[in-house]
Amino acid sequence: MPEGEVSDGLWLGFDFGLKRIGVAKGTVHLGTADPLSSVRNTNGTPDWAVLDGIVSEWQPVGLVVGLPLTADGEMQSIAYEAKGFGKRCAKRFSLPVHWMDERYSSIQASETLAQLRQSGQRRKRTRKEDVDTLAAALILERWFAR
Repeated sequence: MPEGEVSDGLWLGFDFGLKRIGVAKGTVHLGTADPLSSVRNTNGTPDWAVLDGIVSEWQPVGLVVGLPLTADGEMQSIAYEAKGFGKRCAKRFSLPVHWMDERYSSIQASETLAQLRQSGQRRKRTRKEDVDTLAAALILERWFAR
């Protein structure tokens, strides 16, 4: 695939966290993404068996990993860990990995879930996993729209 060209098909997006990694799926063609699941990340080691199953089930054409940056756009310590996660995914799954600025995605996800609760479209309690998976969907949609 030539540089800059994006393959149509299903993509997986990741919201990397030190305890959990939110996962979403989406397509370039539609430009939308849906929350999928949350994967445990213990002491910097993701639950690779779960990730293997997700990649095997969905057969993505590529991966997008959210890059946690400061408000000024600078790399912070967790951004280096997210980069390491993305590099391991690229090697493990033999898929292209792209990076997307994830600033404020978790805040936006929390606000969206709160609005859904207020309107009665969502259960009362929001789990952290719900925020992570919706943030992953927002990251993927931002990448599609770039």
